[in-house]
Amino acid sequence: LRAMRAETARLSDALDAADAAIAAKDVEIVSLGERLNRALADKVAELQRYRSAFFGRLREILGDRDDVRIAGDRFVFQAEVLFDAGSDALGPNGEAAIAALASGVTPLIGDIPPEFDWYLRVDGHTDDVPIQTERFASNWSLSTARALSVVNRLIAAGLPPERRAAAGFGEFRPAD
Repeated sequence: LRAMRAETARLSDALDAADAAIAAKDVEIVSLGERLNRALADKVAELQRYRSAFFGRLREILGDRDDVRIAGDRFVFQAEVLFDAGSDALGPNGEAAIAALASGVTPLIGDIPPEFDWYLRVDGHTDDVPIQTERFASNWSLSTARALSVVNRLIAAGLPPERRAAAGFGEFRPAD
């Protein structure tokens, strides 16, 4: 009986110690979570400052233009400024508009801290009139080819290719 009581007391002490260790770990986890949340909030705020400065500077560079408008964190070009209907080839006005954008973005790239994993995504659009040609099986193909044409032009203008992305939306997000 004494041996059982001693063993019970030892197990009770071990259980109490384990409970105390768990409680301490819970406090540590909560503390780490709070520190992580603060660090993330600081990084988000820092990124927001760079993003705001970046787009503010581009607004100054691009000025009041009819062929491009800035909506939040997007530059919106009217498709008819860049491409003829059913084509992925940039026309002269499209070449000029993309060259102006590239000349505005290029000097700002060096101001972005290297730890920010940023990219410039080009979204290609079409109208919702179905297309099926030898070159383009669908509006999706055309919109993706348009996005790639712009990406390739930006790369040719000196923007780093690892910071580019192309997306086509086809008839699922018509330009009009």
